[in-house]
Amino acid sequence: MAIGRAMLDKKALDVEVLHVAPLTSVADYLVLGSAESDRQTRAIADHIDWVLSRTGERPLSIEGTASGQWVLLDFGDVVAHIFRQDTRAHYALERLWSDAKRVKIPDGAPAPAATPKKRIVVRRAKARRSG
Repeated sequence: MAIGRAMLDKKALDVEVLHVAPLTSVADYLVLGSAESDRQTRAIADHIDWVLSRTGERPLSIEGTASGQWVLLDFGDVVAHIFRQDTRAHYALERLWSDAKRVKIPDGAPAPAATPKKRIVVRRAKARRSG
């Protein structure tokens, strides 16, 4: 549920996790979230990508970042959908997958925060001149 937590970290609205494995072979879970602006949809998508990349997971594909109306990150078994609120209402994926079981996002620590990279400084000994 790292994707759901990452969405919540970036203030996504109405985050839902749908267990769709019994209904389709496309994915096991769909994680849906809404944003108030195109900029926020992209920020949420970037944060999801960053959080999961820290555990070695990379999306198979990312779609929709150019428009920001609906951004999709496909991680294979889990597909994240971040919508503008009006776009989410229009496509109504919750209605399409109404038979899917809703999964609660566990309360807990937020996704890991950015940690500054340690800078390694290598000092080289000065070459001695013979002479």
